[in-house]
Amino acid sequence: MRFQTPLIPAVLLRRYKRFLADARLGCGQEITAHVANPGSMLGLKDEGLKIWLEPNDDPKRKLKYAWRLVEHESGAFTGVDTGVPNRMLRAALGAGEVPGLEGYDHVRPEVKYGENSRIDFLLTGADRPDAYVEVKSVTLSRHDGIAEFPDSVTARGAKHLAELAAMVRAGHRAVMLYLVQRTDCHEVTLAADLDPGYAAAFAAATAEGVEVMAFDCLISPEAITLGQPLPFRAP
Repeated sequence: MRFQTPLIPAVLLRRYKRFLADARLGCGQEITAHVANPGSMLGLKDEGLKIWLEPNDDPKRKLKYAWRLVEHESGAFTGVDTGVPNRMLRAALGAGEVPGLEGYDHVRPEVKYGENSRIDFLLTGADRPDAYVEVKSVTLSRHDGIAEFPDSVTARGAKHLAELAAMVRAGHRAVMLYLVQRTDCHEVTLAADLDPGYAAAFAAATAEGVEVMAFDCLISPEAITLGQPLPFRAP
């Protein structure tokens, strides 16, 4: 998935009100950017971080910049837009390019299921069970090379796991897919200390047959594309 407009570097000043961030451009101008991430962004919102912004000239948008990436001192990138995984995976699933999820005839996004929920993707095909695929963006890393989910308490995430387990009991296939939007991680696990409830829901769901997949991303200021499968280590 290529960015629609070339990204420009900036320095983060502060992130606030969940969806706003102030940054300083290379010319010294201070601007406010939209942050497409309602999470805690633990480890990704410190003042002075190098970030990458996507400018726009859309008169319908109040903010003329959107925060897309963090560039770490190591040179690694983290994607902060939580909408990227679903946009990228929709195309990859449709093209049959996601290992383990190939061969389905139809890919439907945002299908209602469970208790007032929508599954990220419902995959259907002849002579095979429907596959309910829930996607989570993973951006937290507190230990070298290890990505963690979640970065804060997520009752919604635990609810999704319970609903995936219900799909397995109904005879369907259910997949929890973690997409790591970092280029410095080679393994995925749960941040059980940050949200013990999510870890318990995960254990219950996988015991019932919910599958777990994890993939990394190739990230640069030009594009974010689906990478390779990563090992998942349960806590």
